[in-house]
Amino acid sequence: MTPKPVSSLAGLALLASRIACLIVLAAFVVFVVNQTNSASVHQQNELNGSGAPVSEPDAGRSPGSAGSSASSQHESSLHRTLDETANTLTSPFAGVVSESSEWVTQLVRTGLALLVYGLGVAFLVRFIRVRV
Repeated sequence: MTPKPVSSLAGLALLASRIACLIVLAAFVVFVVNQTNSASVHQQNELNGSGAPVSEPDAGRSPGSAGSSASSQHESSLHRTLDETANTLTSPFAGVVSESSEWVTQLVRTGLALLVYGLGVAFLVRFIRVRV
């Protein structure tokens, strides 16, 4: 018995939905980590009484360690690709938020993307499978 084309299409849609949700969630986690790191640096500067940001040394890396620049370039390239992909996936929801807070904007865009790409696509696939 050959599989129905609708079933194959539904499976592909579910896979694409899950990948989109994982990308959006990963980008949000990276955003949260970056925000908490910058808040930590800001608080340390406030406690030290300096107004200028202090650059943090690379923790766990010796200055002459081989591959540290290649590793950071790969990390920044991966980070940039993740951000661009997540921004593309959440761009349809950019006009929904007029809040100036970066946290609110990220939360709303991530939440709407998860609703549409996760629940919305799953509902649509289930609807298609029941109808056919």
